[in-house]
Amino acid sequence: MLTTPLRIAVLGAGPIGLGTAALLDARGHRPVLWSPRGAAVSRSMQLTAEGALQHTAAVEIASSCAEAVAGAAAVLVAVPANAYRATLDTLAACLHPGQPVLISGHLSLAALYLSRLLAERGVAAPIAAWGTTVVSGRRLAPDRVRLSSIRAEVDVAAVPQQAGEAMLDLCRALFDDRFRLRDGLVAIALSNANPQNHLAIALCNVTRMEKGEAWRQYANITPAVGRFMEALDAERLNVAEAFGVEVRSLRRHFHLSFHVPEGPVGDMMAHLAKRPDDPLAPATLDSRYVLEDAPFGLHVTALLGRMCGRPAVLHESGLNLLSALYGYDLAATNDIVPVLGLENMPPALFARVASEGWAAT
Repeated sequence: MLTTPLRIAVLGAGPIGLGTAALLDARGHRPVLWSPRGAAVSRSMQLTAEGALQHTAAVEIASSCAEAVAGAAAVLVAVPANAYRATLDTLAACLHPGQPVLISGHLSLAALYLSRLLAERGVAAPIAAWGTTVVSGRRLAPDRVRLSSIRAEVDVAAVPQQAGEAMLDLCRALFDDRFRLRDGLVAIALSNANPQNHLAIALCNVTRMEKGEAWRQYANITPAVGRFMEALDAERLNVAEAFGVEVRSLRRHFHLSFHVPEGPVGDMMAHLAKRPDDPLAPATLDSRYVLEDAPFGLHVTALLGRMCGRPAVLHESGLNLLSALYGYDLAATNDIVPVLGLENMPPALFARVASEGWAAT
């Protein structure tokens, strides 16, 4: 197990990037931030975290991805899924052979996309895909973040799969013993429960979002919405079973993420709604709950369901309903799946590249 302080490039300055950088600094490491969305305005930042982590960190700011990556022991990608392609295109051009990459809250088989870019360059580097993020929270200001949770357990898998133990050691060295190694990238692709959860929340509260109402998230995950979430979860678990991989149930996910007793999801949300930090839910249709999670999460689960012969009917129906509400095909905004050719990829080839990386094609 690694124990020395490490310089870590964090790509992304949203709530997850800032929260993860603060946690890295609190654990004695040296995060350097780069925001793909804008040029650095200073060389350092006094970053304040509150909530689940009370910490102030002096964080280095890089002016480019290449500057952030140079000399880093690892690179952590913490951007929304709809920013994956542009960020990974930039990263692949400057990543050094053997330099580990961690993808936080992995969606849309982005690890395979990066693997393909690196194979085209002739560069070999291990990639760790996380089933969720280490932290959850929201950005209060460019230099201030409030963490609602530091997760007790996070699933991880590596591409290539043989690098799994080494990447597990790295993740634990950075963030403590909260990581669990899973059976490959397919398990991780089906471990992120946010897309199905956000489908239920958005679809059942869409008028609140459109009207810009101020409403609390957990208080409005009623027992009926909880049952919808659990039906979606049953589909996800069914697809995972067909692929022969084990993933955590939604009840277990909420228990480990938010430290509430396991039970029906509606009851678990009622516990969370009593807490003073029940977050405000989206008050606009321009929300990642739909624009990120539908095309980059629901769409991929639906594709995997069709690939293994167990269609995820509720996922597909939810995606179609959201597309009708928004007035355009949300799945068509996924800019990674078409490049990978997942819709027409034979299952045997998919299994091989998911295990060994794109160099196996």
